[in-house]
Amino acid sequence: MTRKKIYFIREKYTNFGGAEVYLSRLSHALKNQNIDHEIIFSNVPVFLPSWLRIILFNLKLIISKRDRLYFSLERIICPDIYRAGDGVHKIFLSIEKKSKLNPLHPLYLYLERQCFKNAKKIIANSEMVKNEIINSYKINPEKIRVIYSGIELKEFEYRLSFHKLSNEFDIKENSPIILFVGSGYKRKGVYEFLNIIASLDNSDVIAFIVGKEKKIEFYKNLAEQLGIESRVFFVGARNDVDDFYTISDIFLFPTHYEPFGNVILEAMNKKNVIFTTMQNGASEIIDKEFLMQSPSDYSVVDKINKLISDPIKIKSIQEENLSMSRNFSIDNNLKQTIDLIDEVTN
Repeated sequence: MTRKKIYFIREKYTNFGGAEVYLSRLSHALKNQNIDHEIIFSNVPVFLPSWLRIILFNLKLIISKRDRLYFSLERIICPDIYRAGDGVHKIFLSIEKKSKLNPLHPLYLYLERQCFKNAKKIIANSEMVKNEIINSYKINPEKIRVIYSGIELKEFEYRLSFHKLSNEFDIKENSPIILFVGSGYKRKGVYEFLNIIASLDNSDVIAFIVGKEKKIEFYKNLAEQLGIESRVFFVGARNDVDDFYTISDIFLFPTHYEPFGNVILEAMNKKNVIFTTMQNGASEIIDKEFLMQSPSDYSVVDKINKLISDPIKIKSIQEENLSMSRNFSIDNNLKQTIDLIDEVTN
């Protein structure tokens, strides 16, 4: 069967964005299967306001559309397939307080409505997002397919990762390590993360926070106020994040809203115990014992305390999570995605 060339759409590229990482993995997998595709990023000058860049990018896509198959990871007016990896902006705005004077948000809402309406098929990366799309925009459920994210399954050697990072950071091999990975600290729960770390009984716990944040000094000051600044390492965005996953015992992600955090799968695949919130689409694949009802559900403190004092149970859970992560390979994701593309093009 001859497939149409697939044009993947993403407005801007960043090395550390979840959608960009996913797109890179998907593209690599497609190349391995000799499936013709191209990724279109915006070339609109970055000095223009963000809302204007988005309008101009949409105009360019509309003009060049013709019979092209657009598989968009961006809210655009004319997708054939739209992967709602960024969730539902209408829901995001109900959680985050954003300036009503910023034209970006009403523009996103307009594009979101048109995107859901005009797409032939919509991919939701969790049942949570599927239900948000249906409830927010009255979209026919038959139009939406839930395809969970996929990751490259890797094996890292603990000794090598620990040796590397212990040369950079003051960490001891017997210290429990709790990890956070994510950019945009407010939405993803770093405030709550730090308060949880400060509430733990074990003062030997080390915490790493990996990711970008414009207001990072606020969080560093908070760590100091909580008296944990010597045990919390703010390391910024890193290319070696796999090493941090590998040496960590627990991955704590008290997010306020996350369509489906790929970081959850990454952490599972590197043998971490996972704690996250019900507001994360990835909560659908995690046992209820490890779910927080909200970012400020501090009952998680007792659960972490008990686990830290029970290394045998930690080891057992870590092995279970490793096993579960193997169900979420990029190859599984690709197969489901290609099946959907074939449905649209046939």
